[in-house]
Amino acid sequence: MDSSAITRCGNNLFRWGQRTYIMGIINLSPDSFSGDGFQSLDSARQRALQMVEEGADIIDVGGESTRPDAGPVSADEEIRRVIPFISRIAGSIGVPISVDTYKYEVAVQALNAGACMINDISGSSVDSGIVRLAAEKQVPVVLTGNQRGKKVTDILEAVISQLKDLIGRSIDCGVRPENIIVDPGVGFGKTVEQNLEIVRRLDEIKALGYPVLLGTSRKSFIAATVGSSQEERFMGTAASLAIGITRGADIVRVHDVGQMKLICRMSDAIVGRDTGK
Repeated sequence: MDSSAITRCGNNLFRWGQRTYIMGIINLSPDSFSGDGFQSLDSARQRALQMVEEGADIIDVGGESTRPDAGPVSADEEIRRVIPFISRIAGSIGVPISVDTYKYEVAVQALNAGACMINDISGSSVDSGIVRLAAEKQVPVVLTGNQRGKKVTDILEAVISQLKDLIGRSIDCGVRPENIIVDPGVGFGKTVEQNLEIVRRLDEIKALGYPVLLGTSRKSFIAATVGSSQEERFMGTAASLAIGITRGADIVRVHDVGQMKLICRMSDAIVGRDTGK
């Protein structure tokens, strides 16, 4: 795909290559790995509004924890957690809403409630029907490299092979190339060393020719590398994003929007992108 392609998400246009876009995370699960799960719709809405004010370009809403030891959540429970929130904020906060789910039923209801992007971390989007839904609704979809349950030696080869397969099958299902975003899946079935390698070699993911989403915020590989305190995870996240942007990241998925906006602006300035002032 042309690196200068434009993706429409709701009423917003993402012009890839001009600057780094920021995806703010809203977790509506009580067992979020980062400890930021919201139990109140009002508090979650206030946080979303704050993120937009701080510079978020999109809000990603999820109702199931993605930490490795988290228990599964039923589709009904996930719908109960996320749909009222999406219905409440969609169209009223000024940026598009993405739904973080791998369940077809949740994605259908989220799009009907006003979401306009699907962020599927499963690594098997076609099998779950997610990409068929994305094709039908003509919305962007994030395809993720997920190696959970697999023993992988060459992590870049495994991720690139999986993403190529997902891209090909998605296009076969009718997803437009400009609606495909790829995520190498930092933290999903990868060792600390493999996660570091993913960030270091992100340009090889970028070479696939699609916008790249990088999600390192507060993840355990950062804690294992620099420490687990809030400040240590924060600074480790900032470093990983700066390196990722120099390697071609187009979207960064973060908890701390205001501070990471500054990281993006500085990194964009260094690599010659728009600083997004």
